[in-house]
Amino acid sequence: MSKFDIYEMVTNQIIDRLEKGIVPWQMPWKTESGIPRNLISKKPYRGINFWYLLSFNLERPYFLTFNQIKKIGARLKKGSESFRVIFWKLLEIEKGDSVDTIPYLRYYRIFHIDSVEGIPDKLIPKNKDHDHDFNPISACEQIVRNWKDKPIIELNHQQAAYMPWSDKVIMPCSRTFYKDEYFYAILYHELCHGTGHASRTGRHKIFSDHQFGCKDYSLEELCAEMGAAFLCGLTGIENKTIDNSAAYLNSWLSKLKSDKKFIIQAATHAQRAVDYILANQQEPFYPVPVPEEEPELVSFSY
Repeated sequence: MSKFDIYEMVTNQIIDRLEKGIVPWQMPWKTESGIPRNLISKKPYRGINFWYLLSFNLERPYFLTFNQIKKIGARLKKGSESFRVIFWKLLEIEKGDSVDTIPYLRYYRIFHIDSVEGIPDKLIPKNKDHDHDFNPISACEQIVRNWKDKPIIELNHQQAAYMPWSDKVIMPCSRTFYKDEYFYAILYHELCHGTGHASRTGRHKIFSDHQFGCKDYSLEELCAEMGAAFLCGLTGIENKTIDNSAAYLNSWLSKLKSDKKFIIQAATHAQRAVDYILANQQEPFYPVPVPEEEPELVSFSY
């Protein structure tokens, strides 16, 4: 009997969900600032636009197009700067008897509500933090607590991020996450970024172009999310987090034309990241046992 490989299991789960293409990614915590969205349609920005706008850490992440500003009777403040967001889709072009599919890409400008005067108060949502009693999960805590050379971890921020220049992970308050498991999945994502530091695996030297949206940046994001998925599998919480991970990865793979080789390459680096974390524990970590599948029941007709 072949040896069970939890890395292969998680990778296959992710690929299976990606191929189905039906999992919408959701931000797994809610702080007062919320997530970037259009003020009028209330629709959140997706894919690369979501991460671009989130990176500015704006307190009220609501945006308007210039036409929307005029329509509601508001006006831009003098000297206001816009944000560029990307729109793309696949177009079918007929060429004789064949049809070519080509990507159509364009950008448009949006403005943050702080740059706009005269917005009716009724249009601006009143946000509150999500709050629930957070219950630490012992297996998840063990990996983080016992990692000897882990980055600094700071809570109570408005966003989650790894900052390589200070080798620090910042996270929202654990109480703002919708589920306890989501807190660890996001923390693992940022900690996996930290394994690429020069003092650890040095992966950031391989993926050296950290410009937002480029191939190296996207591969590093895929690596961190798959590493997080692996750690969730090792700690027994992947059944609560795997769909969100798959959908998160899909937002990057669609930009990269769903290159399956790309996810395998990311999985290889992700496993190295997880292996590094496990090899540098103060005490040995023993993965949470995977429950055996119940035998299939067979019914008989008499």
